[in-house]
Amino acid sequence: MQRSIYIRPLGIYAARQGAASPEAPQEIWGGLPLAGGPLAFSALEVLERAPGGTVRRTIGLGDLFERDWGRNTLAASDLIEAIRAPRSRLAGLSLDRPRIMGIVNVTPDSFSDGGQHGGAAGAIAHGLKLVAEGADILDVGGESTRPGSDYVPAEDELRRVMPVIEGLRAKTDALISIDTRKAEVMRRAEQAGADILNDVSALTHDPDALEVAVESGLPVMLMHAQGDPKTMNDNPQYSDVVLDVFDFLEQRVRACVAAGIPKSRLVADPGIGFGKHLHHNVAVLNAMSLYHGLGVPVLLGAS
Repeated sequence: MQRSIYIRPLGIYAARQGAASPEAPQEIWGGLPLAGGPLAFSALEVLERAPGGTVRRTIGLGDLFERDWGRNTLAASDLIEAIRAPRSRLAGLSLDRPRIMGIVNVTPDSFSDGGQHGGAAGAIAHGLKLVAEGADILDVGGESTRPGSDYVPAEDELRRVMPVIEGLRAKTDALISIDTRKAEVMRRAEQAGADILNDVSALTHDPDALEVAVESGLPVMLMHAQGDPKTMNDNPQYSDVVLDVFDFLEQRVRACVAAGIPKSRLVADPGIGFGKHLHHNVAVLNAMSLYHGLGVPVLLGAS
């Protein structure tokens, strides 16, 4: 399902403490808070799908409540509120500033570090080094999902990741996420102490994944990818990649909420490099602030 209207905050800047808030509407001219954090925005880009392509208009905040949104009044109001609303803690981690996810790939063929940490001891040491360097979350993965990668059976994935999760859990309080598309790996990782589920298929690959995610009670990172990793970058097609990615993520957020995962436990990732060519990636990166309209924290993974 496609939206009729999208809103991207513009003119983002570091705001003074209390420069704008729902309780101080008189401060609106100075900006509105972005996701309840230390940044504010001073303008909006309004995007609407049209037969000839996407129509874009830039408006100042002074026009925000004077504008006649017509049939889009409710949609625009919901988007603006989603953009402004403070984000809940993620597995206890405050999101009042950007957080760093350190990648621990226990695979032979991942993007940047495939094969470098193949053994559990090396991977654990690498994870602890990332924490010492400032990582807030350690993302452990046992299946490469880079373009052209082959499927890895759950048994092999478990053999790779379980000793690493167990070893890290015994040595650090940093949050651990399990990067997997498989329900059984999610279940076992949660039992071993993983704090977050990170699924590049947004819980669409494994028919049991959504149920396992609900039962776990853990936060879930939902990523956009077009197609299967083996072939996703052969010929990706979009009507408008920025808006198509938003629509997909919004639908997955709604599916999770309907299944019983509160929005406060969801994170959205537009999936840089997953079923996207260079010009697609550049367009998504340029429009990252649009995804605050999903009303959940936004993850950028640009490895």
